[in-house]
Amino acid sequence: MSRYEQLLQKILSGRSDANIRFGDLRGLLRNLGFTERVQGSHHIFRKDGVTEKINIQRDNGHAKPYQVQQVRKVILKYELGED
Repeated sequence: MSRYEQLLQKILSGRSDANIRFGDLRGLLRNLGFTERVQGSHHIFRKDGVTEKINIQRDNGHAKPYQVQQVRKVILKYELGED
């Protein structure tokens, strides 16, 4: 199982939203086909076919828990990461 598959399972479980590293979440979103635009401290991700914008920020090396929740909702809504 790849690193991103493990991270995806961790995010989908919803049990450790406060322990998701910012860099790992960025890498997962890029791996899922999102494009990134940086504006100050905001990292904004877009993907064709996904109407929501994903905006994440670093919080002492980790992603903010509420933003991990938003990422989870988008992944589930659009069934991303499924083979």
